[in-house]
Formats: sequence, C-alpha cells, structure tokens
Amino acid sequence: MLDIQYSIKQAIADDLKAMVALDKLCLGGIWSADGYLREIASPNSTILLLREVNGELNNEPYSEERTQKLIGLGCLWSIVEEAHITLLGIHPEYQRRGWGQLLLCSLLEDAVMRQLERATLEVKATNTAAINLYQKYGFQQAGRRKKYYPTGEDALILWLNGLDKPEFQRKLQQQKAKLIKGRSNEETGKTSR
Repeated sequence: MLDIQYSIKQAIADDLKAMVALDKLCLGGIWSADGYLREIASPNSTILLLREVNGELNNEPYSEERTQKLIGLGCLWSIVEEAHITLLGIHPEYQRRGWGQLLLCSLLEDAVMRQLERATLEVKATNTAAINLYQKYGFQQAGRRKKYYPTGEDALILWLNGLDKPEFQRKLQQQKAKLIKGRSNEETGKTSR
C-alpha cells in the first residue's frame, strides 16, 4: 500500500503552482491559484499536501533539499463545530494504494485537534472507490445534490458524527497505525496481518 517515503504538511503560498496543476489533473480544476491562496490564508481552513520524498525507498534522513513530488492534496473548512471536507485528490499514478486513506486520516485528525464534532463532504454519486473509503471511516449518506458537478453528475452528501468521541479517535488512530504498519512491513518484505 504505502510504498514510498512521504511527507504530509500544511500548504504554503510557494506550493500554489503544484497545487493548481494537481487539482486540474485529479479534480478537473476545482480551484484557481487565488482560491488556494485564500484557503492558505484562512484560519478556518486546513490544506494538507502529500508529497513523495525522493521517489524511492531508502533510509536517508528527510531534508528540504530532497526531491518532493506533490501526489495528493486535501482541504477542510472548520465551520462552527463541523469539518467540511472540500476536496481530496490523489495523483492518478498513486491511486488505490492507500494514499487517499492516509490523507483522509490526516484531515480527520486535524478536525479532532480543532475539537470539531462532525464532518461532511460531497462526492460524485458514481465514485464508488471514494464512497467506499468514506464509508470505511463511518461516513453515511444524508442526501443527494442533483446535477451538482459541472458534468451534470449528482453528488452524495455524506456525514460523519462523533469526531469528539474517544471511541472515534481511537479507531482513527488504529486505522492510521495500520496503514503505516503496512507500509513499514512492505519495506522490510513482511506481510501485515
């Protein structure tokens, strides 16, 4: 699954060009550079960037000078007690390898740190891989927005309650640990159980 060295960090203005390019590739160009800049500046937004570090498995220590390819981005808005996950995108070459799950975990961790109580998002009704991922974390369908996307596709409205509950937080940490453990087992050639 998680088969490369990676870093997850908050976006900064220097990341704009790469963010807009990945947005166009993964999401069809949802936001412009100005839109991302507003989100970076907002205290109510979190934009996380997932980067491949150096593109290979090795034991070198992390440094800023190493090559870093942007492979994922996610954003949430903090609105009163709610986390609205506005986007989650993974580079097509890295999809279905656990990276979207890791980024979702990181966004939900941010929501927990902000002491938010629930999360919501919209997802294309035909995007079964994303829907399955969200359901794995406890999101449930609460509605449908007809012709929500520019393509005319409907969006499902999903909600997750209980972010502030210890049992959710424990489960989130267990799922993230399992992802990371699976990564370290792959590096050493072991299989996870």
